Amino acid sequence: MSAWRFSRYFLGSALSITEARRFVTALLRGWPAVDEVELIVSELATNAIRHSASGRFGGRFLVSIQAHTDRLWVGVLDEGGPSSPKAFRSWTEGEGGRGLLVVASLAIDWGVWGDEHGRTVWAVLYTGPQTASCR
Repeated sequence: MSAWRFSRYFLGSALSITEARRFVTALLRGWPAVDEVELIVSELATNAIRHSASGRFGGRFLVSIQAHTDRLWVGVLDEGGPSSPKAFRSWTEGEGGRGLLVVASLAIDWGVWGDEHGRTVWAVLYTGPQTASCR
């Protein structure tokens, strides 16, 4: 199976989190990691709306999925903000950061690219070799 990539912009509102989840579940129907990707996109889209300029009036965020033979890359690009996303090491370290702890526990790798003008928070999931019947 050859690699492919799809991306879609969403308005920076809470209703768009549901739309983003539907986007990835429809795109990945039949893939073994669809539930994990749905949860990751939900967490990252929520963070984009709550903690970046994407949540302002007129803001937006971009969800991208890239599939390879044995893994999926998922990223959410926001419109930036004053602080960089961080995952806390425990559930007791404060109010935020737990969503990224969930992302880190589901993914084989994750990270953040960008700065206060726009950031992509991304995750990679292992799916095993895929065949054409998964699509």
